[in-house]
Amino acid sequence: MKPVQIRTRSKRLLADVFTPVGIYLRIRDRYPGSILLESTDYHAAENSFSFICIQPIAGMEMRSLHEFEFKYPLEAPERHSVKDPQQMMQEFQNFLQRFQFSGQSPVPVTEGMFGYTAYDAVQFFENIQLHAPADASMIPFMRYRFYQYVIAINHFKDELYLCENQIEGLPSEFEQIETLIRRKDVPVYPFQRKGTEQADMSDADYMQMVEKGIAHCHRGDVFQIVLSRSFSQSFSGDEFNVYRQLRSINPSPYLFYFDYGNYRLMGSSPESQLIIRNGKATIHPIAGTFRRTGDDQTDEMLARKLEADPKENAEHVMLVDLARNDLSRYAQDVQVTSYRKVQYYSHVIHLVSEVTGHINGQANPFAVLAATFPAGTLSGAPKYRAMQLIDQYERSARSYYGGCIGFVGFNGEFNHAIMIRTLLSKGNTLYYRGGAGIVAQSNPAAEVQEVHNKLHALRTAIAMAEQTY
Repeated sequence: MKPVQIRTRSKRLLADVFTPVGIYLRIRDRYPGSILLESTDYHAAENSFSFICIQPIAGMEMRSLHEFEFKYPLEAPERHSVKDPQQMMQEFQNFLQRFQFSGQSPVPVTEGMFGYTAYDAVQFFENIQLHAPADASMIPFMRYRFYQYVIAINHFKDELYLCENQIEGLPSEFEQIETLIRRKDVPVYPFQRKGTEQADMSDADYMQMVEKGIAHCHRGDVFQIVLSRSFSQSFSGDEFNVYRQLRSINPSPYLFYFDYGNYRLMGSSPESQLIIRNGKATIHPIAGTFRRTGDDQTDEMLARKLEADPKENAEHVMLVDLARNDLSRYAQDVQVTSYRKVQYYSHVIHLVSEVTGHINGQANPFAVLAATFPAGTLSGAPKYRAMQLIDQYERSARSYYGGCIGFVGFNGEFNHAIMIRTLLSKGNTLYYRGGAGIVAQSNPAAEVQEVHNKLHALRTAIAMAEQTY
C-alpha cells in the first residue's frame, strides 16, 4: 500500500511565561478532542516534557474483540474483521509502518500515536473470556490517535516547540494555534458534585471477597490476586477542574487528560506498564503500599517498616518474578536492575523495582505489550488464573482500570502508564476504582484500608474541584 508521507515543521518559543494547563485551557474550546500529558519528574532531562496534542487526523480503534478500525489522513475509516489475534497484531504493525516522515522534528513524539488499551482487551491478547457484567463505564477496548499538532514544553530548558505534521491536501492552522498559545486569557468553568458517592459493594462485601481471595491463595490456586471495587460520583460542570486538583495534590511521573468527546480519561499514575526505547524494554513493578502521614520522620519509620513487612515483601517478590517471566517472552538478557527501592508519593509509600530486557528493534510494540499485559501488579500470579478469579468475584467489568495509556511511536518506541489513580468521566459521572494485592497472609480489614488509601487523592481532588473556579 502507498505510504503516508508526512513532513514535520516546528517553531521554538521561550516557555517561561506558559504553563501546560494554561495552554490547554486556551486550546480545548477551539480544538475539541485535544489531550494533555505531563510529568512531575522535571529534575531529569528525559522526563521533563509536557505535551498537548491537537487535531486527530489518523488512528486506530478496537470496539469489539474481532473488529477494528483504521483511519488514515484525508481518507474514510477502514473497518476490518479478524478471528486470529496474530493477524490483528500484524495489521497493527502494518498500520504503524505506513507512516513515513521527512523533515527534522525536535520532539520524537510527533512521529507517533497517543491512546490507551483497556483492561478488558486482555481477551484479545490471551485465550481468556471475561464475563463480569458491563456497565456505564465501558469504553472501546483500544483507541489510538495521530495528531496534526503537538505542543511540547521542555521544563528542564524552559522552551516550547509547536510542531506540525504536514500532509499534502491537509489545511494548516499553525499560525492560529501559535496565537492561542500566546493569548493571556484562561477560560475556566465551575464543577459541582451531585448527590453522594456510589459504590458497587460495601466494605463488608469487599472483605468477604478478600476472604475468598485468601482461601484461593491457601489452596494454591494463586500466590497473589488483586481484587478491586468500583466507585462513582455524579457531577455537573467542567471535570477538568478535578484533573487540575489531582495534578496538584498527587504529583506523579504520569499525569494525563485525554478527551474523546463523549468520555474522558484523567489520572495521576505512578507506575509504567511498559517502556520500549532504543531496543530496551523496561517494566517497573510496584507492590507494597503504606499510607503517608505528612510527617517526614514518621514516614521514614513507615518506609523501614514497609521494607521489613513480610506480607508486602512476599507480594513484591512474586510480582517482580512475574515481570521477568512476561518480559522474557519477547526480550533477551532480562535482568532486575533495581530491586525493592522505597519511593515516596504524595499520599502513599511504595516498594518499586525495575526489570529490563533487550528486544529486536523491529519488534511489534503491541506484541510486546500483549506479552506483558495486564501488569501483574493489577492482576496477580499466576496471572491467567488470577484474571479468571477476578472476573468471577468482581461485580463489574474493569473497563479502563488496570489498562494502560500513553505513546506508541511509528518506529516501535512505547511508553505507557498503568491506569491506576485514574478517573473516567462519562455521562456526567466520574468512575474510579481501587484494588489491593491479596496473599495468604492478608488481613481483610487492612486490604479495605489500602483501597481507601489509594483512592484518597482522587476523592480529595473531586472535593477540592468545587473550589477551583
